[in-house]
Amino acid sequence: MSHKEQPHESQLEKRAVVSSFIFHFPKGPSEKPVVALFKRSDKVRTYSHHLAPISGSISRSDASALEAAWRELSEETSLDQSSLTLWRTGKPFTFEDRSVNREWTVHPFAFKLKDPSEGGNGESGIKIDWEHEGWEWYDPQSVLDREDLEIVPRLKDSLRRVWFEGELSERAAKALSLGLERLRSDHESGAQELTAIALVAFRDFIVQTEDEIDSEEWWKTIRMAAWHIIKNGRESMGAATMNALIAVLDEIKDILGDEKTNSQHKWERVLNVLDHHLKCRKSRQTQVKDAFANYIRFKFLHHGETLEKLTILTVSASSTIRDSILEAYASLDIRKLELRILESRPLFEGTSIGSSIVSNFKSRFLDTPGKDLKVKIYTDASAALAAADVDLLLLGADRISGTKGVSNKTGSLPAVLCTKHVSPNAQIAVLSDLEKINCVGSMIDDDHHEDNDPMEVISAWRNDGVKAVRVLEDGMKGADAEGSTVEVKNTYFEWVPLYMIDAFVSEEGVMDESRIRERSKQLGETVNRFFEDL
Repeated sequence: MSHKEQPHESQLEKRAVVSSFIFHFPKGPSEKPVVALFKRSDKVRTYSHHLAPISGSISRSDASALEAAWRELSEETSLDQSSLTLWRTGKPFTFEDRSVNREWTVHPFAFKLKDPSEGGNGESGIKIDWEHEGWEWYDPQSVLDREDLEIVPRLKDSLRRVWFEGELSERAAKALSLGLERLRSDHESGAQELTAIALVAFRDFIVQTEDEIDSEEWWKTIRMAAWHIIKNGRESMGAATMNALIAVLDEIKDILGDEKTNSQHKWERVLNVLDHHLKCRKSRQTQVKDAFANYIRFKFLHHGETLEKLTILTVSASSTIRDSILEAYASLDIRKLELRILESRPLFEGTSIGSSIVSNFKSRFLDTPGKDLKVKIYTDASAALAAADVDLLLLGADRISGTKGVSNKTGSLPAVLCTKHVSPNAQIAVLSDLEKINCVGSMIDDDHHEDNDPMEVISAWRNDGVKAVRVLEDGMKGADAEGSTVEVKNTYFEWVPLYMIDAFVSEEGVMDESRIRERSKQLGETVNRFFEDL
């Protein structure tokens, strides 16, 4: 048979899809959930009469897989963000189904159904469209265990990726779940504190897996747990967590590869690695504070002269910034320090850091003559007034991207723009350790925006006696007869481009853009090594 006559396989059509599971906790958040599965009608082209989550293709117009998931949920169940909360994101995977001539890349998501007490409509809000014949609640474990369910291909794989409870022991699953919940609900701690919490959560999880360290699956299990802690904790502040966990995994891999060490010794070494990384975090902060003092000395104290006054504007609740400012003020010959702080609505972190600095100053400089601190708190709207005649705008960083810039508290970009306009000679600096650098092609999406509870904003309006609140709240519940709706946005973080920053002060001194991009690239290669095959 000639080459031209030989049969060849048809090329598979590649399709990226979302797979969204709706979970409900009928007996409370601490109890076991049920998951909704929808029976596909005979009007759909593929897998008719099979049970499935809410699925659909990711179109070119979708900004992300998550946006596609929300769109499909709205179209097929009428549920939106007033009825659902994103609970978990699963790691995407790819498989072939030659029966339909497709190669599917699946992006799994898990959403929690809000009860009426949480502002939702509960299960009565689920209104299916023509793509489904009906739906039912199922025990997620029974979905994984049963063989008699007629389900779409690889549904169990999608479910495992968002409901890890089905794969882990009860104690290990509980430890991981509690760790994720603690990270998600913490809106007060900075990235450094959250990273320490994440490391503790990872250690608590690993402690529950001691009996499995000799199994081939253990290495995969702890890497998947690390993936969840990074992705499903506080993703917007997850770059530091990712760097910390990657460093830990790197050392654990070396331990597992030591064939001369027995399992008990390996176990002890693994726990020692985690304890060591937790302990070393304090020394890194000392290096950052020293680097900031050196930066201030170099930029503002010429020829060792006394500086009569230094004026700093900041938009941060970072403990690193608070401590670094006081350390530099204590160690350098600066007479007067004027610290201007934006209030940072809706949680007013600016007032918290202002109060903390005043308290620390009173205790630390009680017997130190010649030191004069003035703290001024400004409303967010008066950023231009706050920026007038400042010497330095000092920002923290929750994430540093080689392409997007610096992610910090919302209000940072207006502060930068105002400072450049009203005080063009002022320095704009970012103070951060290098753990905050995100990697190229990262699992942490730089385009991801953390949309937080609008009630935090609305509560502030209520407390201020704003009379229009009730009308706005009614508009948030759905379109009225005239078709108008209201959406209150509560986004915590925004990007400041790299080119607007004069200096990146880290534990290794002052960095420039090129070094940040190189670090980002190297980190990307390491991240792929640990998570790509999961």
